[in-house]
Amino acid sequence: MIRFKLPLLLPPALLAALATAPASAADEPVRLAPVVVSASATPVEAREVGSAVTVITADQIERQQTRSLADALRKVPGIALSRSGPTGSQTQVRIRGAESNHTLVLIDGVELNDPSGASEFDFGNMLASDVDRVEILRGPQSALYGSEAIGGVINIITKRGKGPISGTLSAEGGSFETARLYGNAQGGGEWYNFSVGGTFFRTNGVSVAPEDEGNSERDGNENKTLNVKFGLTPLDNLEIDLFGRLVESTIETDPQPFVAGVIGTVDGNEETEALQRTGRVRVKYSLFDGMWEHIASAAYNTDQADSLTNGAVNFSSKGEKTRLDYQSNLFLETPEFADASHTLTVLVEREIDAQTTASAFGGSDLEITNYGVVGEYRVSLFDRLFLSGSVRHDFNEIFANETTYRATAAYLLAETGTRFHASFGTGVKNPTLFELFGFGPNFRPNPDLQPEKSRGWDIGVEQSLWDDRIVVDLTYFNNRITDLIDGAGQFAINLPGVTKTQGIEVSLNAEVLDGLTLAGQYTYTLAEDPDGTRLVRRPRHTGSINAGYKFLDGKATVDLGVGYNGDQQDFQFSNFFASRTMVTLDSYVKADVTASYKATDRVEIFGRIENALDQDYQDVFGFSNPGIGAYAGVKIKLGGR
Repeated sequence: MIRFKLPLLLPPALLAALATAPASAADEPVRLAPVVVSASATPVEAREVGSAVTVITADQIERQQTRSLADALRKVPGIALSRSGPTGSQTQVRIRGAESNHTLVLIDGVELNDPSGASEFDFGNMLASDVDRVEILRGPQSALYGSEAIGGVINIITKRGKGPISGTLSAEGGSFETARLYGNAQGGGEWYNFSVGGTFFRTNGVSVAPEDEGNSERDGNENKTLNVKFGLTPLDNLEIDLFGRLVESTIETDPQPFVAGVIGTVDGNEETEALQRTGRVRVKYSLFDGMWEHIASAAYNTDQADSLTNGAVNFSSKGEKTRLDYQSNLFLETPEFADASHTLTVLVEREIDAQTTASAFGGSDLEITNYGVVGEYRVSLFDRLFLSGSVRHDFNEIFANETTYRATAAYLLAETGTRFHASFGTGVKNPTLFELFGFGPNFRPNPDLQPEKSRGWDIGVEQSLWDDRIVVDLTYFNNRITDLIDGAGQFAINLPGVTKTQGIEVSLNAEVLDGLTLAGQYTYTLAEDPDGTRLVRRPRHTGSINAGYKFLDGKATVDLGVGYNGDQQDFQFSNFFASRTMVTLDSYVKADVTASYKATDRVEIFGRIENALDQDYQDVFGFSNPGIGAYAGVKIKLGGR
């Protein structure tokens, strides 16, 4: 009957393929296999993913009492994190030795990389409240995502309402005069869902400038975040999703004076006031029992920031990213041929990046438009071999048009619990608007900069043991970047030669006993420029291990997390960036302990100790971090069942 409903313009071969499609999902048993959203143009079961991907769940965030999302990312293979001071300070994330602006960051489908902020995303303002899951996709991903995805993609998905209307209230306080309030209301029915959450976070912090160098002024942070998500299903085959997010923050910091003989940071009255607004509208229309999807969306993100000294604004910036896209997905099955399932996707998009800045040195008002066309084919063969291929062509008004591609494979050997996975892809990163046309007291822009390009691959094996209670994954990665841009200091140039990054990622997840879980990871990263010099802020060795235990019939939990960050190189600047030298930042071990107890079905008491070993460490030269701190609070659930 299906074939008679299709447009007559479809070729007979396609009609025959569609005729073999399965019945509606409503008539089939529900499958609860883990699904990954970011690894393909359409959601895919985790076992079918050829790329290296790690998923952080809301349960992990809750059990480990993670307040800044960056702290959760420290526990992911391949991640190097650099925070310029205490919680709330500028935070960079690098994947597999690539640059921080080689990491594309999305939240509910909206790209967050700031055109006015070196095309990177500052994780300092990203609280973990209302986050349902985070997917970290490693390796070049430009074939799907375009520029800024040389190292990988971090996809943040916020909570979606479901079930009877309910709410959560949470309050906590602790060291460094820290306070946090959180509230959420959510629910859903047959044709609607909603989730609204708000967080207020405040701390007086510690001195950003190292206290052992005579600095004592405390630098605080205040963050107010509102997250709103609505979904409507007015028809069985029509979905409308609305998402909005507002973040307002103030972060105090210390200056790096450009005075001869003064190196690093010193006490001072400096702060940055930031405002981030994010929104997206998405409409999905399905035909033929979900076999053919049409998805259209419009997304917008803006980052505004004012830098102040002694209360006076000395620099203002605004970065805007606007995107329109349309995607068509076709799902087919050919059981008579290799028991195969096929997915075909075509995506077209238009993206505008804009930057406005103002300072005593001048101002800028710049804009660039990019058009992209993507095609992807994914196939499952015999329910054990999974292949995908994607290609993208970008049309850019400044740079030459660029074509990128990616291929992945996964093979499941169910008899032994073994899964092999591999991927190969190319990446591209366009120069930032600042690098091309920026300004500063001593900065020389370069309008002749060329895009950075990469070619990377990885191969790995995942092994399940003891009835899947233990899962171990070992992956080797290799990436080659040409025309890497050196934009630090006084100039921006493309480095000649090839920048090489390679390494090994190991991860372990185990349920040792009922209620006792272990999770660990280790990464070795070798990242060198064309001259063989170590790239800054990329430790060669990073690792972490977390042990969690539930007891008293699940009412009580304890979690111990220990992370290791190896020594790394960084730049030491002085005199308006007139010179820079290389310094080594020491390795460190950071331990956190958390505990919680459900006093009733609706009341939970919790507490934690951060940096339990009271380590004095730096992720960025001249910027210190808090010592040991203790926090406690209560969470109350309202409504629902």
